[in-house]
Amino acid sequence: MSQTHAGPAATRPDDERLRRWRLVLGGGQGAEGTGCELSGTDAAMDKTLTALYGDGSGARSGDRSAGLGGSAPQVARWLGDIRTYFPSSVVQVMQRDAIDRLGLSALLLEPEMLEAVEADVHLVGTLLSLNKAMPETSKETARAVVRKVVEQLEKRLAARTRATLTGALDRSARVSRPRHQDIDWNRTIRANLKNYLPEYGTVVPERLIGYGRAAQSVKKDVVLCIDQSGSMAASVVYASVFGAVLASMRSISTRLVVFDTNVVDLTDDLDDPVDVLFGTQLGGGTDINRALAYCQSQISRPADTVVVLISDLYEGGIRDEMLKRVAAMKASGVQFVTLLALSDEGAPAYDREHAAALAALGAPAFACTPDHFPEVMAAAIEKRPLPIPEE
Repeated sequence: MSQTHAGPAATRPDDERLRRWRLVLGGGQGAEGTGCELSGTDAAMDKTLTALYGDGSGARSGDRSAGLGGSAPQVARWLGDIRTYFPSSVVQVMQRDAIDRLGLSALLLEPEMLEAVEADVHLVGTLLSLNKAMPETSKETARAVVRKVVEQLEKRLAARTRATLTGALDRSARVSRPRHQDIDWNRTIRANLKNYLPEYGTVVPERLIGYGRAAQSVKKDVVLCIDQSGSMAASVVYASVFGAVLASMRSISTRLVVFDTNVVDLTDDLDDPVDVLFGTQLGGGTDINRALAYCQSQISRPADTVVVLISDLYEGGIRDEMLKRVAAMKASGVQFVTLLALSDEGAPAYDREHAAALAALGAPAFACTPDHFPEVMAAAIEKRPLPIPEE
């Protein structure tokens, strides 16, 4: 549970087991029944856990607690304590629990609070949802927190995304007079089977087919259409980062559109994903049909366009019109991808009826992790079956 502990060293497995149960159960004065007394760092850890999960008597509880009070400095100290006693992955879980259980959203508006938190995608989602209510004194600190997370995500995802999609663009641009190192031998052999000479046991390659070299001209148009309802917060963060990465590739023209009941085109902000994120407004209703109508109006080269809809598919607009638009785009040659989520948590709750209807149109809906997203985009660019992860 902890990284270090300064309490009495456990000399027997049973002692260590009791110590861990004591930290899990809480309960002052032996009320939990373990008979294990805590001291030193173990006692301090117990105090931080009780502040979040205590029921007033010291025992752990599922009920809401007021252990942290309403003081931003007190909460900031608590955040510092948990980073001292627990690894980063546990800190992030405790932060989210504190926001949910103790109603700390208002405290996130305090600059000293923001400087104390362990930044992650979920915290960014919380900050974005509070963006409009945030006082001016907190906004610069909030942007610094968001930028830190965005830079971490770009470092993790950008290089692999560019490499994967550059290769896909090269393979999708076939040429008929390739250099030797660029020949696609599988397609060349299939195209020349009629020229098979049985007496020599070989195929005469009358026509060569090869991969095109990456050029400076735009080869593909990508439209990211992102549902910014509250449940899609992590997806909005990741999609904004990927949008900025795609926009940095000269051979891809990228458009980023966010929507609830309104539609906002944030393409002009793609050079800075932090600007994109602060241009969103998490929450509100959903009108997928209206968003797709706008995206459809921006398509000028359907055969060279990939549209990625990221939504839980709870449509508040006109369902039949939404499906007709998807069918029309696919019929015109658009590669249409539907992602129920772009996050590490898997699929959220989603409208299964709409997902089934899209699948029937040849646009299956599935959740996708950020690490898998480049492969999905590569498949769409090359117009091959999407690598849908197994549930």
